[in-house]
Parts: sequence; structure tokens; C-alpha cells
Amino acid sequence: MKSIFEQLGGTYHEENGYLIPDLILPNEEEQPIGTWGQRHQDYLKQYHKVTYTNLLTSGRLNSYLAVIDRQAQERFERLIESMKQAQDITERLKEENAIEWTGKINNIRACAREIVNGEIIFI
Repeated sequence: MKSIFEQLGGTYHEENGYLIPDLILPNEEEQPIGTWGQRHQDYLKQYHKVTYTNLLTSGRLNSYLAVIDRQAQERFERLIESMKQAQDITERLKEENAIEWTGKINNIRACAREIVNGEIIFI
């Protein structure tokens, strides 16, 4: 009598006396995934295991993470630019007082990172 897996076309191979299902993930075009996508992947693995597994086994994980990565990076860059304008942080300040400029830019980047994490990455 065949198992449901075999009835659906699945096959097994034997390892150390155990029958192991031959599972192959669907092919997916590999796209580069940056820090934002990797951070979201880690979040899914830890807090949304079903979603992560569904994306992985359907062959859509890489493309999904690539989209998240692009969206997060674009949002991050837009936030930085708007915050720089709102706080009047210019190239002139950079030339006149590089230390002050660096401190303000680092603060803006940290704020933008927290916003992107809350809006896109950790949801």
C-alpha cells in the first residue's frame, strides 16, 4: 500500500535503514539580499516560522526578501534626506565642522534605522 506522499508522486531513498523523502525545493532565481532583507529573514525565522516555511517551500523566499530589502533601503535613504533638510544639515556644515556634521548624521541614521525596522523589517 502506497503512502499519500507516494500517491502524489513522491519518492524515498534509504539511509541507515530509514526511508527519507526526496524533497526538492522549487528553483528560484537568486537575487542579492542586503542587510535589511537578512534582518527580516532572521525575524521571520524567529517569530513567523509558518510564513518563513511557506515562502521557502514555495520558492518565493529569495524574491520576497529582495523586495523587502529594496523597499527598506529606499525608505531609509528618503528618511535620511528629509531629516537632513528638516535639521538644515548641509555640505557647508560638513566643510565647516566635520565633527558636528558626523554626529548629526549618525543620529539621523540611527533614527531612520529605527523607523525602517518598525515599518518594514519587524512586522
